[in-house]
Amino acid sequence: MKLVSHRRKVTLIGRLVPEIEGLMAATRLSPLIDCSVITGDPRLISAFVERWHGETSTFHLPVGELTITLDDVSSLLHLPITGALHSFHALSTEDARFLLTELLEVSAEEAKAETALTCRAYVRLGWVQNIYETRCQARWWIIIARAYLLHLVGCTLFANKSATYVHVVHLDAFRDLTQSGGYAWGVAALVHMYDQLDEACGTTTRQLARYLTLLQVNFVFFNMLRSIMI
Repeated sequence: MKLVSHRRKVTLIGRLVPEIEGLMAATRLSPLIDCSVITGDPRLISAFVERWHGETSTFHLPVGELTITLDDVSSLLHLPITGALHSFHALSTEDARFLLTELLEVSAEEAKAETALTCRAYVRLGWVQNIYETRCQARWWIIIARAYLLHLVGCTLFANKSATYVHVVHLDAFRDLTQSGGYAWGVAALVHMYDQLDEACGTTTRQLARYLTLLQVNFVFFNMLRSIMI
């Protein structure tokens, strides 16, 4: 199984400028900056994915059925599991361009050029890094925080198989940074992981993305439990 992880890209955006540390802390996503496994174990993860049953959202092991719970997410990643659930609706390319101009304050021409390059409602992680750097020079702190957060969740919670793009829809969760910390980010992380496991079991490409740290740490624990009980 091919593991698609963006963890190494988290630091490519550069250091977190002190001026936005308070804004980052308020979103309750700061733990994602340092809480990640750099590389996954394909053999271990493949062995568990083969035992995943989407109907029950559990791994069927010799010791019984096990799964990753919200308590695991909270304990391991220190993400909130209570609060509002943000609805990430599908975006048209036109909607994505509007969000980019509204929330990152890029020009309509820049937004059009980037979405034309990705051919959909995505932007390149490298493009977001460039926005972050240029906005730091201009000292636009709210825009800087939004760019950093979009890059961060694109490399962790909502990492996809492209290894290059992040979906613009996630930017909408950072429209009002004072409200972003009220979202149940842990729930979103777990839902996306379940969806990815379902897809990995049913696809012929045998690829797995999303936040692999959540899988890796739990699988190590499951494997230890199995060794003890057998």
